[in-house]
Formats: sequence, structure tokens, C-alpha cells
Amino acid sequence: MPTAALLLPMTDLAALRDRVRALAEDRPGVYRLLDQSGRVLYVGKAKKLRTRLLSYFRANYPGDKGARILHAASDIAWDVVPSEFAAHLTELRQIRQSRPAYNVQMNRRRNVAFAVVSSGAAPKIGVGAGSDQEDVRCYGPMLSPGRLRAALRVLNDLLGLRDCAARMPMVFAGQGDLFGEPMGAACMRHDFGTCSGPCAGFVTEEEYRRQVEAGVAFLEGRAIAPVDRVIAAMAHQAEQGEFEAATRWREKFEHLEWLLGATTRARAGIELLTFVYRDPGSHGDDRAYLIRNGTVRAAFPWPATPIEREAFQGVVAEELARPATVAGPVPAAQIDEMLLIMSWFRRHPEALRRTTTLESWVAASGSD
Repeated sequence: MPTAALLLPMTDLAALRDRVRALAEDRPGVYRLLDQSGRVLYVGKAKKLRTRLLSYFRANYPGDKGARILHAASDIAWDVVPSEFAAHLTELRQIRQSRPAYNVQMNRRRNVAFAVVSSGAAPKIGVGAGSDQEDVRCYGPMLSPGRLRAALRVLNDLLGLRDCAARMPMVFAGQGDLFGEPMGAACMRHDFGTCSGPCAGFVTEEEYRRQVEAGVAFLEGRAIAPVDRVIAAMAHQAEQGEFEAATRWREKFEHLEWLLGATTRARAGIELLTFVYRDPGSHGDDRAYLIRNGTVRAAFPWPATPIEREAFQGVVAEELARPATVAGPVPAAQIDEMLLIMSWFRRHPEALRRTTTLESWVAASGSD
């Protein structure tokens, strides 16, 4: 069987490599591979930009992804940034802006999970990697998808929330007159008493949504009614001498206890990521990042003179004057940036020594 001919590159790779060798520097940076129309195919970052770009030309085609992207591209553009941290942040924002065909979902989401509350007439509470949809509520992040899945199973069972496919038609109570015959639930969970049956008219839309909001209140730490129910059932079974059943309720309690702690720790972790971070530049071009609740609200060259410090103090004071966020879902547009910030300070704990609280910046002179 003859071997298929390899596709020719879209541009003169030798000339493109020579331009990279001549113009790119080994500094932190972000690069874009572009097609013939100037559309961005791929966005990448590098601590040493020149070295990273030249590695594309040494990659084996078609086995290496980098070589395949290079063959599909017509040009390379790049920007030098002050530091590795700036490269991470710039790459993320350019990916969000351009949605390049060769970029996949950020790797930071693969190791964490969120409790995701869907939208629609009969919302679900399940496990996901976050969502870019503004009408989907995400709580987390949490580091144990398996434990989260087990805990949400307990929460859903207690509240009678559905776990069926999103495409499943919903028929709430009061809509039954639209159908000639009584409907049956689509799965056995209703028979077991762990689903209120919104697919078959066994619950009103208002009642179902009230149970969803009870689940949301639990995820936000505003109410613990599901825990109270479990404790009461566990105590009752123990009093009746049904110790095996009491043990099963004890396991449910442990799942909910873990979930309550995990969501509380996630909220606290996000709130702790509020400070001014002095990020050292690779060539002395330090920058000041105003970070609040895990997202960058402002970035400036590090203020070195009294006038610059006073101006930056004003920016910090303005941010502090804004209302503090209350317990609630992580805004969809901030998930990737929040995960990036969390990952950066987890991998570089020494960077926390270069942070200052917002209150300290407003109260003091803003000097080192």
C-alpha cells in the first residue's frame, strides 16, 4: 500500500526560521501562529521565546503537534513580556480573545472540578470542569472530582434533583392535561424516592426550583438543611436499633461534611488571593499587579517615584471602595484566570513574599 504524500508547508519554513533567529530574543514572551488571512491558529507562551520558536522547526512532521501547526501556518508573530507570569496571563487572554483552532481547553482545568448548576426549566447539580456559559453557576474549584461526584449524588438524592440527560423533556405538575394518559418516570430513581420526577409531572416547577435553590444555598454555605435531615435520620435509625441503616446515613453525613468543607475552603482560597503582587521582570522591568479574588484587576509598571506610588495608591483605594463579593458562584469569565493565579502561587510559594495587602498599600506609602 503506497504511503500518502506529506502535505507541503504553507510558507517557506527556511526563511521563516531565519527571521526567528535574527529577530526573536530569549526573553519571556507570547507567540501566535497565523494562517494566510492573518487568523490566529495557535497561541503559546515561552520563558525563552527564541528557543521555543526554533524548537518548532526541529519537530518531526507529521508526528509532532508543533510541526503540524507550523505546516498549517503562514507566519509567526510574537510579543516580548516582562516575565514568565506575564507570559501566562497574556497567553490566557489572547486565547480567550482569538479562540484559536489548535488551542484546546486550558490544562489547568483538567486537575480540578466544580459543582456545576445548569440552567433550564429543571436545573441539575453535577460535576464539571467549569463553564463559559454565563447562565451556568460554578462552585469550586475542588481537587477531588471523585469525592465531589459522590457528595453531589447524596445532595441530589436528598433534594430529589434529576441527573438525567439535558435533552430529557420535562413535564411539571399542572401540565398533565396536555397528555391523554398518565406518564411514568423515565428512571427508577423516582421509585426509590431519590428524584422528584420532573420528567413525569410528579412535581411543580416552583417546588423543583425551590429544591434546586436549597442545593445552591448549601454550596454557598448559607444553609445546611440537608445535613440536618441526615443527622435526624441517622439518630432515628440508631434509636430503633437499625445500626446498618444508621451506618449508611453516617456515610451520607460524611459526604456532605466533606462537600461543605470543600466549598468553604474554595471560597476562602479565592478570597485570600487579594493583594498587590510585585512581579520581578527579567530585565528589571518589575510590574505591580492588583489582584482581587484571584483575578487581575489592574497592572502597572512598578511605582518607583513618589508620584507613581501616589497614583497607584489611588487605583488600589478605588478597588477597595468597590463592594466585596459575597458567597456565590465563580463568574464564568473569570474561571481560567482564577485557576491560573491559584496555580502560579501554588507552584511559586516564594512569590507570596512579594505581595502586600490592599489595605497596607492605601495606609502606607506603597514603598517596598
